[in-house]
Amino acid sequence: MKYLYLFFDADDTLFDFPKASSRAFESMCQAHDIPHTPENYRLYHEINLELWAAFDRGEVTKEFVTLERYVRFLKALGLKRDPAACNRDFLAALGEGVYPLPHAEEVCRELKRRGHRMYIITNAVASVQRSRLRGSVFSELFEAAFISEEAGAAKPSRVYFDYVRCQVPGMTEENALVIGDSLSTDIQGANNAGLPCCWFNSVGKPRREGLRVDYEIGDLRELLDIV
Repeated sequence: MKYLYLFFDADDTLFDFPKASSRAFESMCQAHDIPHTPENYRLYHEINLELWAAFDRGEVTKEFVTLERYVRFLKALGLKRDPAACNRDFLAALGEGVYPLPHAEEVCRELKRRGHRMYIITNAVASVQRSRLRGSVFSELFEAAFISEEAGAAKPSRVYFDYVRCQVPGMTEENALVIGDSLSTDIQGANNAGLPCCWFNSVGKPRREGLRVDYEIGDLRELLDIV
């Protein structure tokens, strides 16, 4: 066994987040009598991405993002709805959206059988992510989930990974591996923390110059030959 400790990103590594988000948005629209159309979802998605980018730059808080996205969305549509209620119902539906990606369960079960110790590292709203994890097959396979909101820092910050190290004192640069789909959070975070990393690149994105990628896989089953 090369790596005893495996640290998995959650969304778009284990979970199909776009599917969960789309279905939660549809549920919210139905609850608030908002037309559910592809155009409206694209509008919401663009507003959401813009605000989370501002959060990543340290310009706004998470609480601001989750409410403001619906303030802007409803304003753009000219609809008078309660943005806080829309956000509440969206997050509630998102917390129920558990859609594992192909091969995620079988790979994690095999890794568990082999004796690996597995953890989830995720930037997320804690209540939503814990609800999704509790409702998934992964709850019995992973020892713990380290969520940015609870850690007080987010990937790719070194502070976040220092928090993880404190929770898993046996991990070292030699026996731990970070697995994730995002170059900017997972792989950059592993670089910042001095940890080996495996990039789950299922869509064939180009690598970013200057970023260390120890392993690259397009299918989660390839991980079984690495660890």
